[in-house]
Amino acid sequence: MTTYFNYPPPAVQKELKCIADLIVAPGKGILAADESVSTMGKRLVEIKVENTEEYRRQYRQLLFSGDPKLAENISGVILFHETLYQKNDNGEPLVDALKKKCIIPGIKVDCGVVNLYGSEDEVTTQGLDNLGSRCAQYKKDGCDFAKWRCVLKIGKNTPSYQAILENANVLARYASICQSQRIVPIVEPEIVPDGDHDIDRCQKVTETVLAAVYKALNDHHVYLEGTLLKPNMVTPGQSCPVRATPEEIARATVTALQRTVPPAVPGICFLSGGQTEEEATVHLNAINAYEGKKPWKLTFSYGRALQASVLAAWGGKKENVPAAQAELMKRAQANGSASLGQYVAGTVAGAAGEKNLFVKDHVY
Repeated sequence: MTTYFNYPPPAVQKELKCIADLIVAPGKGILAADESVSTMGKRLVEIKVENTEEYRRQYRQLLFSGDPKLAENISGVILFHETLYQKNDNGEPLVDALKKKCIIPGIKVDCGVVNLYGSEDEVTTQGLDNLGSRCAQYKKDGCDFAKWRCVLKIGKNTPSYQAILENANVLARYASICQSQRIVPIVEPEIVPDGDHDIDRCQKVTETVLAAVYKALNDHHVYLEGTLLKPNMVTPGQSCPVRATPEEIARATVTALQRTVPPAVPGICFLSGGQTEEEATVHLNAINAYEGKKPWKLTFSYGRALQASVLAAWGGKKENVPAAQAELMKRAQANGSASLGQYVAGTVAGAAGEKNLFVKDHVY
């Protein structure tokens, strides 16, 4: 194997690192608003709203047009392709509305999962073929970071070596392509919470998967200082009869990260993985309060755990927009505090704060 290769030019390295550092600035995290048309439709059905482009536009406008103080806790927003090209009621592109608040626009670039033939119902993620040209266009259109989700499942025989290796290499190729177009890649190897496995099994699988991912990133010469990681927290499976305390989740999660994630990575932005809004905040706080070596910023990249109360308060009615925006602000502030280890459990109540957000075989 040759050891002659080049990282991005110094100017590109500087740009990528600056973007990554801004996203994980103290007290800030990411709003994941990249639900696909079908997934957004499921959210709207729950509040008895028709899944039309206009209602989707109105909802994203709601998220992005509230109090500018939202930027104190939300550093970036992951957009869906449709949203990137939508405008608000005043004819202003939604992406420009975010930039005015000093919130960095990002974009979901994967094209969903497909089955791995010959495996036990395992999957890989598609979308690499034209990713370079799409990233070049997204950069021109205002996006400075991207997200790509790979999915691994815990079972008796899974995740298999085949699935781990395949998804690690897909994530590495994606990251390399993003950096070639001056876009910061968020690397998301999600180990889904479906199943009855205990926390110890989840920790060991998480360590194995992350080790493979960072080996692949190294093999593809990805500039780690210009990347972010979006992993699952280490928790028992949703069907496991033995639940874990926030402190146990924090210990298992931080230990897994210490054993696998290089300190060159600027930050780790956890996904919520079907936790309730309050659980996601409490667990993030416990992770940051845990004593131990943590050379990365530990923050959030939440979708459902930032939006459940917003949707419940909105209900598709214009007169409810201020109340819905207030819900987003409350939860963003709560998670901002949790990213600093300063959140007090139970101090922020939302319209859907304790709603179970787990969805089996969840897709975006």
